[in-house]
Amino acid sequence: MTETEKTKRPQQVYTLLIEVGRKADDGLPKGATGAGILCFASGVDEAEAVRETVAILKQADLAPLDVTGYGTLAEREQVGDEIGAEERALMQRALDENSVIVVQMTPFFDKP
Repeated sequence: MTETEKTKRPQQVYTLLIEVGRKADDGLPKGATGAGILCFASGVDEAEAVRETVAILKQADLAPLDVTGYGTLAEREQVGDEIGAEERALMQRALDENSVIVVQMTPFFDKP
């Protein structure tokens, strides 16, 4: 089967939580030990979404340490996640633009 004969798999949007460590010029607040970054990322599968997200975060001078995948919109709905209109709109944007959308970044600190 040639490349053009293969069925193109549709893009889906995956919810990813990426833990990043410190790196020079990462833009994290002074005293932070790292951060958690919630993203919506498009890909034909979760592995592709993770690879693309990690590559983009590295280009942004961040140091990805760990990625946790929470699945697609349908998978999240199956487990009972409540997904509001704003989240759905951001997921649709990630799909439409074939991109990674950073939803939230939460810095981590050793001391409260």
